[in-house]
Amino acid sequence: MFRAVRNKRLHVDLFLLYFIIGGIVVSATVFISSEGKGLLAAFIALFPSVTFTTFLIIYLESGLDTTLSYAKGLVFLTPAWILYLLVFIFLMPKIGFYKAIALGISLYVLSSYIIISLAE
Repeated sequence: MFRAVRNKRLHVDLFLLYFIIGGIVVSATVFISSEGKGLLAAFIALFPSVTFTTFLIIYLESGLDTTLSYAKGLVFLTPAWILYLLVFIFLMPKIGFYKAIALGISLYVLSSYIIISLAE
């Protein structure tokens, strides 16, 4: 399922465009969230425009098989991402932002590693 693409070069001339697109999405999410509209910010961050943009760029760079592999990877790693969010949501009020985010990310990495190891 997860395989490396060999002899494939990223179009460096488009890399700046990819960076700008990602930055716009992140910046819009932060701005809207800082206005106290967390649900709307979450909607923007998770709106399929982010995955659409990622799918499109991967497809243009590497084709159908790589795009499908990435999409399947998202499905497989969704439980790890949900665990990360739940740990953060429940522990932040109890242990603070930095400890909760560190623990959430650590559990995400560990559970993702386990999922990837089982998938290969």
